[in-house]
Amino acid sequence: MKPLTSVIKATYVKDYLIDLTFDDGVRSTVDFSAWLRGEVFEPLKQKSFFKKFFLDGSTVAWPNGADIAPETLYVAAKKGLNKKLDVPPQKRRKSA
Repeated sequence: MKPLTSVIKATYVKDYLIDLTFDDGVRSTVDFSAWLRGEVFEPLKQKSFFKKFFLDGSTVAWPNGADIAPETLYVAAKKGLNKKLDVPPQKRRKSA
C-alpha cells in the first residue's frame, strides 16, 4: 500500500535542516532536530552522519536504519509553510 505522501527530493540546507519536496508538489525546509532523540537517532546528532541521509522508498533514511514516516515529514513541511505565511514581518523599533 502506497503512503499518502512521498518524499521525492531531499537536499541538505544546514545544521539539521533538509529541504523536502513531496510528490504533490509541496516543498519546504524541515528542521529534523526535534526527532534526534532515542537510541536509533543518537548517531544523527553528529552532523557528519546526519548528512548521510538518502531517500528510501517514500521517506528520508540513514545508513543505521533510522527514518521518519513520510506523513510526519509532510505535516512538519506544511506547518513550516503555514508559519512562513502566517507570521507578519517584525517592525523595526525606532532608536531613542
